Amino acid sequence: MAFFGLIGNDRQLAQQYGGESASEQAARKRREGHRRNAAAADRQGQAWEDTQRARQGRGGWWRTR
Repeated sequence: MAFFGLIGNDRQLAQQYGGESASEQAARKRREGHRRNAAAADRQGQAWEDTQRARQGRGGWWRTR
C-alpha cells in the first residue's frame, strides 16, 4: 500500500521538482477567484447606486415603471 504514503506530500514533491504544489495552486486560484468576484460585485453595486440616483431624480418609485 505505497499509495497511502503519497497523500499530503505534494509540497515536498514540488520542492523536489521545482514547481508549484497542488495545494499552493488551489489556494492561488481561490484567491484569484475572490478578487474577480469582488470586482464584479463592486461594479454591480455601482450600477445599483446609479439607478437609485436616477430614480430619486425622477420624482418617485411609481414613475420608474
